[in-house]
Parts: sequence; structure tokens; C-alpha cells
Amino acid sequence: MIEPTLTLERKLLKEHALVIALDEVGRGALAGPVAVGAAVIDPTRSRKRVPAGLRDSKLVPEARRPEVAARAAAFVQASAVGFASSEEIDEIGIIRALGLAAVRAIADLRAHGIVPEDALVILDGNHDYITPHGEPGLRVRPVIKADRDCASAAAASVIAKVARDDIMTGLHDDLPAYGWCRNKGYASLDHREAIRNHGMSVHHRHSWAIAAAPALF
Repeated sequence: MIEPTLTLERKLLKEHALVIALDEVGRGALAGPVAVGAAVIDPTRSRKRVPAGLRDSKLVPEARRPEVAARAAAFVQASAVGFASSEEIDEIGIIRALGLAAVRAIADLRAHGIVPEDALVILDGNHDYITPHGEPGLRVRPVIKADRDCASAAAASVIAKVARDDIMTGLHDDLPAYGWCRNKGYASLDHREAIRNHGMSVHHRHSWAIAAAPALF
């Protein structure tokens, strides 16, 4: 299994004061918000050892994610998670909702003293969904497989995953029929069967072709 490193971050920090890594969670879900995690690395932290067990959140067993997320949050200079609700996804579409969630995460970092304009923002994936919907002055670089290869993006991923899972577990308490404590809103077989039996809730993404959605998890 490939372990994330700080190789790219160290290279980028030769030209930028900070690196802010962003990664999304919940893009493919049928219900609940989409989340974008943000993690900040400065030169001092780029020389530290990557926390044990840190990986892209999809590669961390669910039972271990909270402790890995806690270690990740303690490792980085600052972290934040921005959300866009299912209603916002229906209203503006998933790509713009990702941009909205990212801007909210960056605004949270700013509120805690981080100056995003001093940073290079690395964004997991091959598409910049921030610049068209974000704040002026941000330098954004998409990096394919950043959540796999870059420790900062892996930190953002697992921090966002735990935060979103907590939301879905809380929503499950109100609407247990959908099994969100298990499937976290993704298109599992039991989730799709619950939709057939009970219809869609206010937390489902009504603009999506949910009846035809594949079982992702």
C-alpha cells in the first residue's frame, strides 16, 4: 500500500509560505451534505514525521478513522471542513456545491488566522472547482491522487470523512429507516431498498436519478 509523504509539500514550500490541501467527501452519496476538508502545512510541519496510519480516508478502516483524524488534526497547522447541503446540491449542482463547500472551509481557516493568499492550494483531482466559485487571489493546483500521495491531502480527507460521517450518524437517529449509520448516505443496497419502501427524505438529493444509482458501497 502506498503511504502518503510530504515530498510535494516540501517542494512547494520552497516557493510558498503555506500549502493548503483540500479533498472532498460525499460527492457520490445519495443523501446528506458534501464535505470538503482543508489541511494546512507550513515549513516546520513539513519536516515532521507523517502520523502513523494516515491514508486517504477510503483506505482507513472505519473504526480507526476517528483516531487517525485526531492525529492528522494535531499534525497540521490548522484544519477545517466546509459543507454544502443536499438542498444546495439540488439548487446549484454538485460541482458548484463542491466549490461552495471549499470556500466555506477556506473561510474557516481564515477565521483562525490562516492567510489563504499566502498559500498554494492543492486540490485532489484533475478539476479546479474552487476558482470559478471561490475567493479572488487563491492559487489553486489540482493534483491527481493527492489524497493517496500527499500527507496534507490525506489529512484533509480523513478529517472531512469523520466530520461528515458524524453528521450522517446524527441524521440516522431521526430517520433510522435509511440505515445512514451504516451506509452514510451512499447507494448501498439497503439504502436503495429503504428509498423504494419509504420514499426520499428531505435529506436526499432530489435532483439526482436516485432510482438508477449504482450501489457504490
